[in-house]
Amino acid sequence: MSAVRLILVLLLPFIGACASHAPAPVVVRDAASATGKPATLPASAAQAVAATDSGAGYYTVKKGDTLYSIALDHGQDHKDVAAWNNIENPGVIRIGQRLRVAPEDNGAPVAVVKPVTSSAPIEVKAEAAPAPKSTSNTDNLKREPKGGKLAYSDAALARAQQAEAVARPVEPKPEEAKSERPVDVKPAEKPAPGGDEPDWMWPANGKLIAPFAEGGSKGVDIAGKAGDPVLAAAGGVVSYAGAGLRGYGNLVVLRHNATYLSVYAHNSKLLVKEKDSVTKGQKIAEMGSTDTESPRLHFEIRRQGKPADPQKFLPAR
Repeated sequence: MSAVRLILVLLLPFIGACASHAPAPVVVRDAASATGKPATLPASAAQAVAATDSGAGYYTVKKGDTLYSIALDHGQDHKDVAAWNNIENPGVIRIGQRLRVAPEDNGAPVAVVKPVTSSAPIEVKAEAAPAPKSTSNTDNLKREPKGGKLAYSDAALARAQQAEAVARPVEPKPEEAKSERPVDVKPAEKPAPGGDEPDWMWPANGKLIAPFAEGGSKGVDIAGKAGDPVLAAAGGVVSYAGAGLRGYGNLVVLRHNATYLSVYAHNSKLLVKEKDSVTKGQKIAEMGSTDTESPRLHFEIRRQGKPADPQKFLPAR
């Protein structure tokens, strides 16, 4: 027994040393492999991904839409919209199809990178400003008058202080200070048109029979007889000429600049074709009654694709 006890006594230090070391922790580096579920993005990251997929410059096709109507409503040429979306046949689009309706450099969403900020605010302590040196006279130290060779006296001190007061500029009182407020200038009721404003004229001489209405008519209707001339309301380029827009009949669309389009509908005959350049007052069509009950011209002005009241642009008559 003494031998067994001796062996146990000798082994005790080794047993204690082994027990003092904890086992190494096991680290799971792949959360998906540990849980058996695919990793998911946080809500903020998911929203950021969704934002890049549905930014400005896109449109989802609805029932009744055509490529021509979509392009017109967004102030674009239908051929450009077809090219941006690799559409070979402009007459074939699908409900629910997502189309780019603006050039990539203007319509594409831009990712915004936010700087990384620390959770704890950084406290910046301002250095204490040095105490100003005293320049006043005290019982133990006399600093005035300065710059002279006169011996100190109360009379000399009084003269020096009086001279300093006279030399010091007088600060104006707050109520006497000149006001620096800008003068309020009321803007003109009708500001002058910008450089992209076309020089408009009436496209037909007939009587106005239907005015523009918000949420209703997108333009004005001008009465006339079949064959009456339809004139370009301003110079531009023919963006569309045809009958592909339902409810407009034989239609001409002119692009005047990057901002404005004009629309001429219900014509009996078209006298221009796409990409033709036209001048203000040029005859572009003959009045008719296609897709309407009686001969008339339906005329619209579109500003950045949105219908605007033509009477606010056309000269008074």
